[in-house]
Amino acid sequence: MMRHICVASADPETLAPFIAALAQAGCAVDCLPTAAATASAVREKAPDLCVVDSDLPDSDAFALVAALLEIDARVTSAVISSLSDEAFHDIGEGLGILLRLPPAPGPAEAARLLAALDAIG
Repeated sequence: MMRHICVASADPETLAPFIAALAQAGCAVDCLPTAAATASAVREKAPDLCVVDSDLPDSDAFALVAALLEIDARVTSAVISSLSDEAFHDIGEGLGILLRLPPAPGPAEAARLLAALDAIG
């Protein structure tokens, strides 16, 4: 089954190894540069997963995750963040975020993310 993954990031070059690993694993990956573009894409066709970078020019990552849940409560998300686990948990509590990814994630994080996604079905 091909998974559809949206990556919301204004810096796709930094995420290139991560995105390439997702594609090599058989995922269809759309890179979107803004929160607005991501919300619009989710309205059109909900992805299996949204990966939200903290560098978006028009939204905070957690605000975008909350907005995506309002569009479609079934959207699973992961957030790229340099916050500590405790701070991340405090801010993201209640948003159902699957995973926190480190800044500039690579192939190992892509594999970990797909394994986590597989684990929830």
